[in-house]
Amino acid sequence: MARMHTRRRGSSGSDRPATDENPEWSDVDAEDIESRVVELAEDGHDPSVIGITLRDEGVKGVPVPDVKLATGKKITEILEEHDADPDLPEDLRNLMARAIRLREHMAENGQDYQNKRALQNTESKIRRLVNYYRGDKVDETFNYTYENAVELLEE
Repeated sequence: MARMHTRRRGSSGSDRPATDENPEWSDVDAEDIESRVVELAEDGHDPSVIGITLRDEGVKGVPVPDVKLATGKKITEILEEHDADPDLPEDLRNLMARAIRLREHMAENGQDYQNKRALQNTESKIRRLVNYYRGDKVDETFNYTYENAVELLEE
């Protein structure tokens, strides 16, 4: 797939092996995995960090290679069931944090035109993503502004 703001193609990465079942060496109970996911979310971790933590540390010392294969649900679905889901989607939150950092950089370095362009591209992505999530994960009346982003990420 091509990049959004350049004419280049994206870098390729490795694909997961095509499998429909959890490996037999990872025989952790689905309820234990769900409780660990909720526990990590309450500690303030994002869903991607939760997945990496379960892959590396596991549950009760047994690694969990894929939460969806082990439980039949995605991490975000587990969080929604237990009312531990974040108020903003992770990708939108990360883009807003990047825009805030770029704005602060631009306040100190006004002649940095490369980062000025990066800020414009990032804010464009945020607006597109807000339109995508509007009504479902984001309030209908939400509009992105720098002040709104700072306010939301301080919470």
